[in-house]
This record gives sequence, structure tokens and C-alpha cells, in this order.
Amino acid sequence: MERTAVQTTTLSPRASGAKAHGYDQTRARVETYFDRTATKTWERLTSDAPVSRIRETVRQGRDRMRAVMLERLPKDLSGARILDAGCGPGMATIELAKRGADVVAVDISPQLIDIAELRLPPELRKRVTLRAGDMLDAGLGRFDAVIAMDSLIYYTADDIGAALSGLEKRVNGPIVFTVAPRTTALMAMWYAGKAFPRSDRSPTMIPHTRGALAKAAKAAGVRGMLRPVERVSSGFYISEAMEVRP
Repeated sequence: MERTAVQTTTLSPRASGAKAHGYDQTRARVETYFDRTATKTWERLTSDAPVSRIRETVRQGRDRMRAVMLERLPKDLSGARILDAGCGPGMATIELAKRGADVVAVDISPQLIDIAELRLPPELRKRVTLRAGDMLDAGLGRFDAVIAMDSLIYYTADDIGAALSGLEKRVNGPIVFTVAPRTTALMAMWYAGKAFPRSDRSPTMIPHTRGALAKAAKAAGVRGMLRPVERVSSGFYISEAMEVRP
């Protein structure tokens, strides 16, 4: 595939507004997991390839969550510039571009960006810029909306608040994102996961309550209204969509 068809660039990590120490350490763990350990797993999970029953519940949950998040944006996005923050293999990117948006799709994993590039339909290439790097990099510019599906679930409430504050300064419309909700079921899975050796498990998700996130966002200077959208629970997939609107 000719890489000139899709703008593919590697960015230097610059987490605008985020606390560098904690954010950078977590980002490094996430990068190692997705780019060196789990690329093939996520390639299959985000395709129509056969997967185990457990992973099928995750696939169904992610499909539902992606639909929920896209419903928060207009059907016609012609002329809008949208950031797909933590785009992975690019499933939401494709849907946004189909609606007419100019999409900047960023992921920490260059290998997942390569998969997204291969999956991108030729007719949508002019509308999509694929970049490997930090989703919070101020060098990405300004946007009309941001979606961040399951790309902030590994971070502390303070880091999420700082991330939202940095993004808010560069977006004219909503920031739609997901967090791991602090539920009984998720906490049980969280503690069970900690029992596995570090090499056998993904970076640890950090469950949050809505109140803690609201407090952290306010402390970080977020001015827009932070509110819940919908919680999706499908087997081993539990995630909550939230948004910040001006």
C-alpha cells in the first residue's frame, strides 16, 4: 500500500495539561502492551475472525459502546475536524470519515496504526490522517469534537481530569470518552486480574466513580459540563461513556 495515500506520522509524546510523571509511566505500559504483546489479539478482536466466547462478549460490548459514542455526534460531519484519540485499528475512524469528517486518528501503537491503514477504504483516505503518538499532543491542532474510546481507562482520575482540561482548550464541541466504572462486577474482575503475573495481563484499568471524576475535572480546570452518557456491560466488557460539552 502506498503510504502517501494516508498521512502517517510518528509524534513525539507531549501530554498537554497532563501530569507528566504518572501519565508518561502509564502511557509507556500501554504502549508496550498494545505494540509488543497484544497486537494480534486486538487485530482479531476488532475483525470478524472467530474468537472465544469470552472475547465475543468483549467484541459485542465494544461494538455497542462505539455506536453509543458515535450517536453523540451529528450524522452529517461534513467539514468537521474530529480527533479519534486512541483509535486502535480504526473502526470508529472509518465511521467518522463516512459521515464526512476530516479525522485525525492517533494511537500510541504504531502496529495498530498500520492495521488501521490497511483497513481504511480507499475512498476515505483523503479524509483521514493516521498518526502514531500521544493522543494529547497539542501539535495535533484544534478540533470540532473528540472521541476517546477506552483509551483513558488505565489512568488515574487526576490524569483524566488533566487530559480533559488540555483537550478542552483545543476543541469547539464535545469530548466523548469512556472510563471503567467502579461497579461490584468490575472490581471483582479487577482484583482477580491482579492475581495474574504481570507478563500475562494487560495494563491495569483504574475504576472510577462519577463523583471522583467530576472533582478531578473541576480541579484541573475543566469548564464544560461533565456528565454520564451510557454504561455498557457485556460479559467481561464493562465501560461507561461520558462527555464534556461546552
